[in-house]
Amino acid sequence: MPFAVGILVNPVAGMGGSVGLKGSDGAETLRCARERGAVPHAAEKMARALAAALPDMDARFLTAGGPMGEEVLAACGLPYKAVYSPAGETTGEDTVRAVRAMRDSGAELIVFAGGDGTARDVCAALGDEEIPVLGVPAGVKIHSAVYAVTPERAGQLLSRIVSGEARETAEAEVMDIDEDAFRAGRVSARLYGYLRVPLDRTRMQNRKSGGSSSDARDVSAIGTWLAHEMKPGRLYLIGAGTTTRAVMEALGLRGTLLGVDAVKDGRLIAADCTECDLLRLIEPGNTSAVLSVIGGQGHILGRGSQQFSPAVLRALGPKNLIVAAAPAKLDALFPSPLRVDTGDPQLDAELCGYIPVVTGWAASRMARVER
Repeated sequence: MPFAVGILVNPVAGMGGSVGLKGSDGAETLRCARERGAVPHAAEKMARALAAALPDMDARFLTAGGPMGEEVLAACGLPYKAVYSPAGETTGEDTVRAVRAMRDSGAELIVFAGGDGTARDVCAALGDEEIPVLGVPAGVKIHSAVYAVTPERAGQLLSRIVSGEARETAEAEVMDIDEDAFRAGRVSARLYGYLRVPLDRTRMQNRKSGGSSSDARDVSAIGTWLAHEMKPGRLYLIGAGTTTRAVMEALGLRGTLLGVDAVKDGRLIAADCTECDLLRLIEPGNTSAVLSVIGGQGHILGRGSQQFSPAVLRALGPKNLIVAAAPAKLDALFPSPLRVDTGDPQLDAELCGYIPVVTGWAASRMARVER
């Protein structure tokens, strides 16, 4: 009998990212996201993963009805059996019930598209069971180590698992943060449990790691140098993170730790910008974005910064991206590359290659970027 794969999509995962909400947990957050014009992307990311796994994958698919998996499998022309049907607007409880229904129907692997909240629900469903899972990144935060680095890498790994080439697994941490604290500029991460994931260092991401006190001097030097190098009359979009916050501190401005701020001639033009704000503010040929590197994972785009959407990045142009990281953060990543996962595979390909990374006062090093 063909290998049984459970396919699960959290339809609302990641909807809060581009509109500056820094997450999608809770009915009120989703309502606000929709009012701001947010649209779902999780199904499209699952479709990308499945496309990367085909056409040689011999599997049978178990899924949940409607937008929780059935629709994307039907759109991909794949045979499936729906073993759970949500009653209406989906919730975390639907994820739990759907995963358990797939398990009870014989799923040998659960592939799910979502973010850290979805991973928590999958963890709650499986408990200490040994069924492996594979996360397709579709959320905002994605601190957990249960996700592939991109949807395409997830698909490649799925194909290898089904064929029997990659059956070795290991425990990986499921992390999540307090989104209310996150929106207030405080990162409060918690370990919720472990899930068993495929053992593949090139396709699976690590959990997010924080900076150390030894990085503080380097980060301060980075911020001071980038502030010193800002050109009069040029617009700068300062991305999320403690490294980029140092730029705002060097300018004497109060920044949005986990959002995107716009600065020009030493003045704060706009704070905590959404994708639409950035598209309105960008001055073609006269705007730069300052980005940091996510510790432990290496992402510069696509994790926690969905305001920098493909449309925003194309309006900016790849030559107008400034990346900064403390040397210790880059050393900890080596030999893994920096990563991009913007949601647009063609744009990701254009962003790949070697780029300079600012590492201190008048200091930089070249780093490889991959998708």
